[in-house]
Amino acid sequence: RLFAHWEAVASTHRVSLPRDMAGPIAQMARHSQAREPVPYVSLSQHGKCEEAAYEERQYPAGKWACVTMGEPMYEQSISMSFMKLMRYICKENSVGCHLGMTVPVLNEIHLIKEGTELEREVLTAYYLPGEFQQNPPVPMDPEIHITERAPLRVITRVFYGMTTEETILREISLFWELLGSTDTVLRETYIVASYENPSVPRRRNEIWFICRA
Repeated sequence: RLFAHWEAVASTHRVSLPRDMAGPIAQMARHSQAREPVPYVSLSQHGKCEEAAYEERQYPAGKWACVTMGEPMYEQSISMSFMKLMRYICKENSVGCHLGMTVPVLNEIHLIKEGTELEREVLTAYYLPGEFQQNPPVPMDPEIHITERAPLRVITRVFYGMTTEETILREISLFWELLGSTDTVLRETYIVASYENPSVPRRRNEIWFICRA
């Protein structure tokens, strides 16, 4: 039943779910309550009508497992990448055990054509749990790279629901309206942070604007 449910979710992303994902899906479901947050420091919060409109945060340097995909649609790229990362997290690693889930999973995107569409290539990144930060398990999949990502300062805003090219471009546009004119953040590169698995209908996401160094 669980596999059939995920199969239906994958089809909404125009992706077919391979049979060998049954094991990782079952493992993820078993461990779904234990999710380690990626560490950060909140620098400031800016609200409207008692509701936090956006927040500025500092993330420390850390080791991430990263996959880059360039499928025709954004949802296809992140689905294919996350399936690879799920296999790595669940067993296909040099220690042969479940590593544990961290949140959020980051999807780094680039805009082209005056910000009217996304570049095909999307980098999806999973933060290695604290116990594996010093000595990351080696992925069996050669397309997964363990990367030490530099400290990151971002301005973040929450949104809910599916992440498609259309919804992401809309969220970026809304965030720019809220921030107004500023040259303190990058205009071509953004991050979509996902906190829940794709089967959650009103799942929590954030759009991250990256502060210039």
